[in-house]
This record gives sequence, C-alpha cells and structure tokens, in this order.
Amino acid sequence: MDFEKYVSADPSAIKKYLASSWQRWALVFAIGFVVAIGYRLTLAPPADFSSGSIVHITSGNSVIGVSEQLATAHIVRYPQLLRAILRITGASGHLQAGSYLFSTPQNVFIIAYRLSVGAYGLPPTRITFPEGETVRDYAARIDEAFPTISSADFLLRAQAHEGYLFPDTYLFSPSSDIDAIIKTMRANFDTKIASLESDIAASGHSLSDVITLASLVEKEARTIGNRRIVAGILWNRLKLGMPLQVDAVFGYIFSRDTYSPSFADLKVDSPYNTYTHRGLPPGPIDNPGLESIDAVLHPTKTDYLYYLTGNDNQMHYAVTFAEHRLNQQKYLR
Repeated sequence: MDFEKYVSADPSAIKKYLASSWQRWALVFAIGFVVAIGYRLTLAPPADFSSGSIVHITSGNSVIGVSEQLATAHIVRYPQLLRAILRITGASGHLQAGSYLFSTPQNVFIIAYRLSVGAYGLPPTRITFPEGETVRDYAARIDEAFPTISSADFLLRAQAHEGYLFPDTYLFSPSSDIDAIIKTMRANFDTKIASLESDIAASGHSLSDVITLASLVEKEARTIGNRRIVAGILWNRLKLGMPLQVDAVFGYIFSRDTYSPSFADLKVDSPYNTYTHRGLPPGPIDNPGLESIDAVLHPTKTDYLYYLTGNDNQMHYAVTFAEHRLNQQKYLR
C-alpha cells in the first residue's frame, strides 16, 4: 500500500503504519540475530582457531578420523557438522590427503570444500637431489620435507629404483606420496636419457650396464675430463676380465658416506664387492648425473688400467701395476 495514500485516507493510520513497520523490522532483526547466533555456535570457526597451523591428513584416513583430527587441532568447532557436510556433498569418500595450512579462521563449509578439492594453502615443496646421492640419501631429504613420509618407508619402496631416480631440483605438491614422488623422478630420468638413446645403442651396452658404470664414475672422479678417463679405464678392465676394484662400492655396501675400505672390507661377502667379484656390480650404487652417464658413453680411450686420487687431490694414472705402485708411494704418503 502507498504510504501517502494510506496516511491521507486515515490520519491516525500513521501510528498503525509505524507500529506494523516496527514489528516487521523487529522480526527481521530477530531472525538475523538467530541466524548470527546459530552461525557463531555451529558454522563459525572456534574461538581458539589455531591460525598458522599445518595439519597433515594421511592417505586412507576416514572422514571420522579427519574431522576429529581437525577438531583436536582447533580448526573446526563441531566434527559432527563437518562430517555431515562432507557426506551430504558426497565428498566424504574423496578426501585429499596432504598437508593443509590454515593461516586464518575459516568456517566449516570452506574447510569441507578444501578437503574435497585438495586446496592445501601451501606452496609446492622444493627439493634438490645432488648427483651421486643414493636412495638412502634421498630418503633423508624426503623425510625432512614431507612430515607424513618416513625415510624407512621411502627407502623400502624406492630401493629398487637406485640409479634411475634422476638427480635434479623438483617441485612436489604437498599432497605427494611415495609413489607420486618416485613416478615423477623416474619420468624425469626417462626424459633426460631420451637424448642419449642413440649413443647407448651405438655403445653396444645395455642401459643397465651404462647406468651402473656411471654410478661408479660419479663417485670416483669429479671433473668431466677425469670422468671420461676413469670410464675408459673401467671399460678396459671389464674387457680384460680384470676386477674393477672400485673403492666407492664399500660406501654403498656399508651404508655410509665414507668409502675408504679397510683390508677387512676388501674381503666382505657382497655381490657389490668389486675386489672379489669380476664384472659390474648387480646394480647402480647411486644416482648418477648426465655428465657421468655421458662420460661412460664417450670415454677417453687410453692404455691406462689403474688410477688413484692423490693427497694433492689430483688423479694419477698408470698402465702397469708397477707404475701404479710408484704412484701410490709418491702421491699417497
């Protein structure tokens, strides 16, 4: 009804109009108050919301477990309400595992949405794996970067991929699990090695032999020039049926960083012992970089059969064992 017509028709009606108007607004305010209170008591984040918290949701955790975990962490007020929202929206069976950052208070609907789509709120995890590190070394880096992945679990799953987890800098999603990490690193290896496929075929050696020898070269020499010479020496020894006698294998055998073997070490019963077993070890002893792989494919051809790193940090080579003994006396004193 038009206000002016309503009042002019009945001057006393203004009082009635104001009374009814007040009642309507009172009802609106009452409803708004109830909604606000209801929101604050149910949907709003808890008063002690733990801003800045990172919560790790493990793969396979149930909707009950996740909701209780978030309630314990003071991220949601009522875990039952979170469960109800997740089930109503059909997201309860599709919770995304990973690490979630809760930088500011958020209501339960936003929390539910983030869990369903994997909105972690964290930047990608950056990890650099240097050339020549073993899967054991990788496991320690993974354990430090991913709180939900233990070094033991990663080592168990990745050990079979030694030599083929390409050393590089990676950006992993915070939700990455062991399988995803291994898959990414193996795919990178395949990409990097693709440019060398014709060289591998021309070498007459298998990819396995090339990578295994490259893992030895990676540990034995530091410069590309020396790596090519050492690779040539190791190929020479293999061709003649001589044991490789590479000291670096003992670091792998004994799971330690140092690999200066004792006389007892030289006799250890291991298929990786290149003093007691001829030929290549059964697999790589680390994850070599492209430079070492390329050195194995393009070795410097010499008549050398022996080499050592002297106290002067230089590589010294010899054709005969007598020459090698002289080098030992001269450069290892």
